[in-house]
Amino acid sequence: MSFRLERRLGAAELREQLRREAREGLTASPKFMRSRWVWDARGADLYDRIMRLPQYYLPQVERPLLAAHARDVEALVRPRRAAELGPGSSLKTPLVLDALTGLERYVAIDVSEEALEAAGRMLAQRYPGLDILGIVGDFESGLPEPDEGTLVMCLGSTVGNMGPQERAILFENVAQLVGTDGGLLLGLDLVKDPERIAGAYRDDLGYTDGLISNLLPILNRELGADFDVERFRPEAEWVAERSRMEMYVRALEPQTVHVRDLGLTVEFAAGERLRTEISTKFTRPSAEDELAAAGLQVSGWWTDESDEFSLCLAQQA
Repeated sequence: MSFRLERRLGAAELREQLRREAREGLTASPKFMRSRWVWDARGADLYDRIMRLPQYYLPQVERPLLAAHARDVEALVRPRRAAELGPGSSLKTPLVLDALTGLERYVAIDVSEEALEAAGRMLAQRYPGLDILGIVGDFESGLPEPDEGTLVMCLGSTVGNMGPQERAILFENVAQLVGTDGGLLLGLDLVKDPERIAGAYRDDLGYTDGLISNLLPILNRELGADFDVERFRPEAEWVAERSRMEMYVRALEPQTVHVRDLGLTVEFAAGERLRTEISTKFTRPSAEDELAAAGLQVSGWWTDESDEFSLCLAQQA
């Protein structure tokens, strides 16, 4: 087995990023934070539970697509190295790796060291001849050096959790990383009936509400804030003009929150919201436009029978 771990983003650096973005987001109007900050061990556990819910259609449609078309990706790219952004527990990763016959190295980039450790050892057992590297980092700090024949994977509509500017920067960086003979494999949740989309964010077990609200206990733990989660109501709504779901916590009454480590006092009016997550949905033209701005063009586009989800392969134009 060959697995090693490289730390590019330490706990102190990650906390400093959170401090900076919390000060910016909590003093903005309207208040917001990036989706990345809902993720910790509890957030990952809640998402694993959400993925098993029947109304959460993403894994139900993405996994068959990966199984059916991974060899098409192999034929178009023939990668020697694969780099996966935000693989989490890597449950879907083998569906792609099994088809990549010439693969020599697999690199996983994630902010969770625990997830990388567990997934890396699992994959090392499954692929004993593969050089496996886990990089503790984000999509800015964790990208490997450019190399020929690289396939970058970002599955599960992870890019939908990023804002347009974040995606633009990521696509530009990836375009340089993959070079002329590599590719970017994206899982993209597609625009569809808004009720179908919104239904995936409702469950009677409280997992979705727990994930939407998970930012608050993280801020309490990491920055010494005193958010009372019970005084905020989690909400998710479809915003048609931005083609995305937006998730919020809404203050049920006027309240004052102190963020001790920032020396910050934050006032919430009754009904005021703090955005904790976004989830953008795509069309083929919207995806093509964003990729083209980074010098990438779509060379493979595979969807399920209902056109709910797409696997998109992009390569240098």
